[in-house]
Amino acid sequence: MNTWDEIRTAYHVARLGTVSGAADALGVHHATVIRHIDALEAQLGVKLFQRHARGYTATEAGVDLLQVAQATDDQFTQLAGRIRGQGSSVTGELVVTSVATLSRALTPVLAGFQAEHPGLVVRFLTDERVFRLEYGEAHVAIRAGSAPDEADNVVQPFLANPFGLYASNGYARKYGVPRDDSELAQHRFVVTDNMDSKAPFYRWLFDRVPPACLTYRASDGRVIRDAMQAGAGIGFLSSYEAALTPELVQIMAPRPEWTAQLWLVTHVDLHRTMKVQSFLTYLKDAAKGWSA
Repeated sequence: MNTWDEIRTAYHVARLGTVSGAADALGVHHATVIRHIDALEAQLGVKLFQRHARGYTATEAGVDLLQVAQATDDQFTQLAGRIRGQGSSVTGELVVTSVATLSRALTPVLAGFQAEHPGLVVRFLTDERVFRLEYGEAHVAIRAGSAPDEADNVVQPFLANPFGLYASNGYARKYGVPRDDSELAQHRFVVTDNMDSKAPFYRWLFDRVPPACLTYRASDGRVIRDAMQAGAGIGFLSSYEAALTPELVQIMAPRPEWTAQLWLVTHVDLHRTMKVQSFLTYLKDAAKGWSA
């Protein structure tokens, strides 16, 4: 059972009797406290608290659990103190998550930042799922689309990422290129395998061409790029990645409606640590050259 955060939250709720009191004691948002209690009760299959107008009172099951929590809270406090001490230096692990298509831009940044801080271990995670910052799965997330709205996160606008349509010279010679939007349905496209993708350029394309035109589909942006280079069809690339892929030719220039907004997301508890702030400063400075 990997639920110590939730157990510790429950302990503070029982000790103080209110969600707001526990939130203040733990330095988190009250929504985090409620989420932890709900998750713990769902996992255990019992009610740990009686909710009433004055606050929360532990049930019999809650008392049993909280006796264990109280016995180990001192040890946890000592551990937390040691961990917080690491926040004053740029050492240990730095965990960054983004979509894989940003790898060509982000990897040099991560390598450069690590070179300046030799005691740092970098972990760059590029899974399709959204990593949960409130559970410590990452220090910094770069997300695309609408602004993330998790209550415990600090969200900053990062970059507007322009996308255009590109294809290989081989494709262009074999099939020609569309002169305007009306000819798109005469062509083959390389796209994401997720037909529910929220990416604005894919929503635009899916609304304008029949499914039969989506002839090559993949779940990873790097695979999509490789397929475009192999002549499988026309596909979308960011302007930055297109500049690094000279073997592809532009079919249609970037349009405002294809632009994907990128956001920097950090958890409120880690946002002000030296490690996170140092990396954000370094990343923002490096990203000034991405559009070039």
